[in-house]
Amino acid sequence: MNAAILFEPDGYLLTGSRLMGRQSAGNGFLRAAVQARGDQPVTAYTPSRKSADVFRRTVAEIDPTAESRWIPAQRLDLLAEVGLLYRPDHVMGPTARQRLRAGPAAYSICGVTHTLAGPSLESVAALLVEPLMAWDALICTSTAALGVVTAVMDRQAEYLRWRTGLAVPDNRPLLPVIPLGVHCDDFAFREDERRAAREELDLGAEAIAVLCAGRLSINGKANPYAMLRALQQTATETGRTIVLVFAGQAFNAAIAQVFQSATATYCPAVRVVFVDGKDAAAYRRAWVAADLFISLADSIQETFGITPVEAMAARLPALVSDWNGYRDTVRDGVDGFRIGTWAPEPGSGAAIARDHEVGHNSFPEYLSRSNTAVAVDMGELTARLGDLVTDPALRRRMGAAGRARARSTFDWPVVFRSYQALWDEQTQIRRKSGADPAIAGWLARAPRTGADHAGPFDTFAGYPTHHVGAATLVSPTPGMTPELYRARIGEQLLSLWAVNPEIVDSLLAALENGPSTVEALAAAAMMSTRQMAEVAARLAKIDVVTLAPGIAE
Repeated sequence: MNAAILFEPDGYLLTGSRLMGRQSAGNGFLRAAVQARGDQPVTAYTPSRKSADVFRRTVAEIDPTAESRWIPAQRLDLLAEVGLLYRPDHVMGPTARQRLRAGPAAYSICGVTHTLAGPSLESVAALLVEPLMAWDALICTSTAALGVVTAVMDRQAEYLRWRTGLAVPDNRPLLPVIPLGVHCDDFAFREDERRAAREELDLGAEAIAVLCAGRLSINGKANPYAMLRALQQTATETGRTIVLVFAGQAFNAAIAQVFQSATATYCPAVRVVFVDGKDAAAYRRAWVAADLFISLADSIQETFGITPVEAMAARLPALVSDWNGYRDTVRDGVDGFRIGTWAPEPGSGAAIARDHEVGHNSFPEYLSRSNTAVAVDMGELTARLGDLVTDPALRRRMGAAGRARARSTFDWPVVFRSYQALWDEQTQIRRKSGADPAIAGWLARAPRTGADHAGPFDTFAGYPTHHVGAATLVSPTPGMTPELYRARIGEQLLSLWAVNPEIVDSLLAALENGPSTVEALAAAAMMSTRQMAEVAARLAKIDVVTLAPGIAE
């Protein structure tokens, strides 16, 4: 099956000034969704017509023959017809509470993990008390991400048992592990393209181009110190010409300067080239020209890491840290090498967490204090780097293995089929649960809103002197006519949320013979009593009608 896609441009487009991995993943997902649509439209769910227009244009750019469809935010009934809503993050709680208005079994919800550090963990912990169901799912992009989600939920469950003194039901969504994907055809490079790219970067025939791609961030991605030291040592010991190609973005000039200064200080024997990641042509040339890929991620906010998979798709052997999602992608000794890492044992770091929680340290500082305590094995790193630099046959063998693995496991069409299989499973669980009388009865007793978004006249019911209800008497203000009403709502002060003049015409006609109850007026207008109560209150607001307590009140 296909899903309705919760769409805002920031989650899917690559045109922003600060590109992140989640946007690259979202863009790849959307391309895969368009390709796998079959004979169905590609559906967006978004409150903004502007965002819906962007979605429509984006789908057309991917495939001009693809039909797109927009479901406005208020139309939960249309979501129920589709049967599943996909959102490109793990913040599923608000979406689940919104679903209560249609019923908790109206459709399934599917989210996905990206960054899981700092404030993100609050949303994960909250999932245990949100109205998520057995037919909802949070895709974990790696076993590392699953470990983080499970650990946070375990601690939250323990807290809830302590706080309530009850055996709190552990209502977790499905937590499947499905990787992110790449479009492998994007990384199929021709030999003449490679020659041209190397000429453009002034790489001689003997130079070994080592590519480090992605966001240039010391705190959020990888501190480059170990990599630079290893490159310097390898260049000195092997005598080979090594060129380090940084392809990506630094979010500000200060960070860019840190990287430039560090390369001059720690690897003077290595030529360094910086390629702007926002320049698509230049970024592609960096990939085409490279001989091997390196990424020594040390950030706790990294859960998958898409660039090693892109390297595999590009036939580049990947030299990566044995860290987070890299364990699921790069097979040590097959597609490249994973370098061992060290970090403090569990139970350490309480001061780091405390200082961030109380506001003493910012989130980047929290990341920095965490990541500077993560080390790679320098001896192993320099040995494996030396192997790759000096052995072209090894590079070719690992590159070919990585390309085959990317095609079979990480190509977006393959990954998207796993998404569709999960969505089918969610739908089957939802339908089967709805057929169980006990579960159906429990679902029927579900509240229709979350506590924080009940109607204002419920939450603030204690404010007014009287309530407008079924028995409330409604009378026209003396001298009121349809024409006078239209003139009145034409005034700027009185135009806000004006009642449709045609409804007012019918209401005034119904009141020609005297006062009437809200209930009777609702029946005549084929509206619900509560809808008519709101109409009467709005008209009383601008002195079109007067209200009086009925006998039942």
